[in-house]
Amino acid sequence: ALDVACGTGQSSRALAEIADHVDGVDVSPEMIAEAEPHDRVSYHTGRAEAIPFPDGTFDLATVGLAFHWFNQAEFLREAHRVLRADAWLVIYNSGFTGEMAEVPAFREWARGVYPTRFPTPPRRSYAVSLEDAEPLGFVLRGSETFAHDESMRAKQLTGYLLTQTNVIAAVEGGDVPLAEAANWIQQGVAPFFDGEVRTMIFRGTMSFLQRTHGG
Repeated sequence: ALDVACGTGQSSRALAEIADHVDGVDVSPEMIAEAEPHDRVSYHTGRAEAIPFPDGTFDLATVGLAFHWFNQAEFLREAHRVLRADAWLVIYNSGFTGEMAEVPAFREWARGVYPTRFPTPPRRSYAVSLEDAEPLGFVLRGSETFAHDESMRAKQLTGYLLTQTNVIAAVEGGDVPLAEAANWIQQGVAPFFDGEVRTMIFRGTMSFLQRTHGG
């Protein structure tokens, strides 16, 4: 199996539960350097639009939380190239809805105050459509949505939000130091927790594509 945009390899190691061997690929050598070793996972540096493997190598390819950053047509062409006939491509995404189960008012901060301070960088569609897939050699066989709620304290939510591209773009662009961003987020979310554990609501989508002989 191939795990595209594997980051630090959490998804690659999970994929090893159903694959004999997993090759994880990510554009960031810094992320790859942080990947935890696994005896059936190999990590490689490479772009999703230029996958560093020969034609027809894999039976399955996955992309988690990254498809919206790719040149999607170029990636689908590359996925078609490195997959074997009738192999599968699974594209999934999950994200924080900005809702806290116990405190509905948190939504106003998460969807209004926070993105005003840290705007979302431009990105492409999260999902893949039948119209996108068919000309590039894939049939969209199905899709589904899923939910998962995460219990967090204020410090944990702050840490999570610091990993979002909203904040990363501002820090790397020189708009705000990381410590200042962390302090701003911590002060913003703390009143909604009141020292308690809260339930943060996440939602996701998953698309299942099968490689055709065309494309």
